[in-house]
Amino acid sequence: MTDHVLYQRDGQIVTLTLNQPELRNPVSDDDMVDAILAALVRLENDPDARVAILTGAGSAFSSGGNLRKMASGEGLASASPVQTRRNYLTGIQRLPRAFAALEVPIVAAVNGAAIGAGCDLTCMCDIRIAGQSAKFAESFVKLGIIPGDGGAWLLPYVVGHAKAAELALTGDMIDSGEALRIGLVSRVVPDADLLDAARAIALRIAANPPQAVRMTKRLLWEARTASLDTVLNMSAAMQALAHTTDDNREAMTAFLEKRPPSFSGR
Repeated sequence: MTDHVLYQRDGQIVTLTLNQPELRNPVSDDDMVDAILAALVRLENDPDARVAILTGAGSAFSSGGNLRKMASGEGLASASPVQTRRNYLTGIQRLPRAFAALEVPIVAAVNGAAIGAGCDLTCMCDIRIAGQSAKFAESFVKLGIIPGDGGAWLLPYVVGHAKAAELALTGDMIDSGEALRIGLVSRVVPDADLLDAARAIALRIAANPPQAVRMTKRLLWEARTASLDTVLNMSAAMQALAHTTDDNREAMTAFLEKRPPSFSGR
């Protein structure tokens, strides 16, 4: 674990903070990708973590690619197309795969700008809320490139094909109000209240039986590409597991006894 991503757990809620504020938290370099992946592995294996919040240090959520390195021929781009392809496959493209495999729900608390790969990073999260000053742009086309990090799959799922096409083909920046209108975020709050609002959502998630939460997240992700029959079969199998858990019995008993439940994760 490096200091590129801060890992802080408070009770059952983990806050992951992209921590290169002097560069506006770019996510294209291998050291940042490695740090995010290490944080996700730690999160998935933390027995006390039930939900996570992802945010950025400083004035931006993430500026996306490290343009200084790109301009100098470093980073993902190479003089060899074969090498560039490999750089993407073994570099930034590891992020959407890792987020898709993660079973702990994650809330993006978008502070400031989320640009290019930074915008796509928010779409890798399960829930997105924004501070009022947040701005979003699927801006790859303005640099003469395409969404190389999975954005062509992620963004249409969140906002629909037509709006994703508009954002990706124009590269236009939108403010938090427009992001709310098109469903890119589910809530906009004053900047000063952003982390408190994210934590309030996280607390409501953490209050539920953790295994049911994880299985629900897995079903939602698998349903993106699976057929109805496949999702129904997965649901039946997961439900068979859920009905045998201590937490299922506790939830039913607490409901009948009219008391708050206490979930163990078993």
